[in-house]
Amino acid sequence: MLLLAPRTLCAILLTAAATAFAADPTFLKRSIAAASPQADELTAGATGAVYRPLFGAGDPQARHLKSIARYGELTIEAAGKSALVSYPAEEQVYFILSGTGAVLCDGVTQGVKPNDFLYLPPGSKHGVVNTSSAPLHVLVMGFRLPGGNIVPPARRLMIANTADVPLQQLASHGPTTQFKLLMGTTESKRDKLPAASQMVSLFVMDFAPGGTNIPHHHETEEEIYFILQGSGELVAGGGIDGNEGRHPTRQGDAWFLRLNTTVGFYSGAQPGGAHDLVLAVRSSFPFPPTRRPQ
Repeated sequence: MLLLAPRTLCAILLTAAATAFAADPTFLKRSIAAASPQADELTAGATGAVYRPLFGAGDPQARHLKSIARYGELTIEAAGKSALVSYPAEEQVYFILSGTGAVLCDGVTQGVKPNDFLYLPPGSKHGVVNTSSAPLHVLVMGFRLPGGNIVPPARRLMIANTADVPLQQLASHGPTTQFKLLMGTTESKRDKLPAASQMVSLFVMDFAPGGTNIPHHHETEEEIYFILQGSGELVAGGGIDGNEGRHPTRQGDAWFLRLNTTVGFYSGAQPGGAHDLVLAVRSSFPFPPTRRPQ
């Protein structure tokens, strides 16, 4: 039997813990301003199109995302266009950050403007065209469809604008944050667009100055927060004192939150100032099927 000195054993345990953390981080942080353009299906043979991956496909740490296939910013310059792409095992959501243009989907041309959000069905052939003289910026989100029994996704392009979605309070998140429930699954009764399968919730949070959505966690879903407007503190996991791990954040930052991670936001706005806005999306974690008893 091999006996190890306490100091050696401690070092081994610390190394193992560090390795486990490195292999499965609690959160990942990215910023559009710091993201580098990468080659992508959307830009292959395209005109004036640039894709900056934040999470998933094209990002070095893509392996940490299980249900989210991709999340990044597509920029189309004036009069430019992306390539047409299709993903049979992936549903996609686009959110228009700024600019105007059109989304092409299976022969349909749909005009788009800032704060439009769209559902693009799995297997659809789609792309983006800029019809204006200013750049068009689009958040591209993709979600893997696992095999087996899933919620059936919509089979056509669906679109709405955040201006058409009312603000509402959700009891579990306190009185200082209001929500716009943009998109959910085809089984949803509360979202503007009941469209998706694995993407279970796309929503905007509107934080009053000094407000919070009360840190919480999701046991069955991965989540991404994107700071649309303002700044504050993002809660991601626990801090060194065992409480909330708070991290400064500002407009253009994106945060991936692992399954069951403590997550929340504290507004940094001053009284009388503009509200902070956060776009969030959650998707179902692909748990392995439960083994049936023999």
